[in-house]
Amino acid sequence: MSSSLDKLKALTSRLEDKIEEKEKKSSVVSTEHKEVQKTKKKSPEKAVSKADENYDNIREHNIVRVKELYEKLKIFEKSPDFDKVFMYKAMNLSGIGLKEDDFGEVREGKYIQVIAITYEPDKHGKKKAKNISLGYFGKAETLENKLKNEIIEFVLRWRYEKAFQNVEHYKDLIARVEVPSDTLF
Repeated sequence: MSSSLDKLKALTSRLEDKIEEKEKKSSVVSTEHKEVQKTKKKSPEKAVSKADENYDNIREHNIVRVKELYEKLKIFEKSPDFDKVFMYKAMNLSGIGLKEDDFGEVREGKYIQVIAITYEPDKHGKKKAKNISLGYFGKAETLENKLKNEIIEFVLRWRYEKAFQNVEHYKDLIARVEVPSDTLF
């Protein structure tokens, strides 16, 4: 009985430590947020938090790498203007799995292609998905591992940049709304 009581006391002590640790982190985040809010009120153009700087650095690095892969994989042959590559609604791969359960697996007998997806009106004015091949890399069986990884990286980094663009869009919309000062952004 006493060993169960000792285990319970030890568990309670660990839980109290974790709660205390969370409260400390929460107060630090809250304090940082309040400081950013004060800075924004005084000088909005100078109120760049470390998170914003990190976000910008990650995005900048990502876009540089996307451009390198765009050139290396010769995507420019089908889409000559790099900036217009992000006008596509989505991007996918044929012949290589990108889902959790088959990530990176080539599908035997299939052809490897980078596929961009747009939505264009049909003759009745209804929007219809249109697939555009941006890069053809031959049969799955002949694909070198390094090239496969670069193709996957290009698609994933393109999607990552597209996500950044969507975040920017929503940040801009939120900025147009009057936001209470005690929110996160």
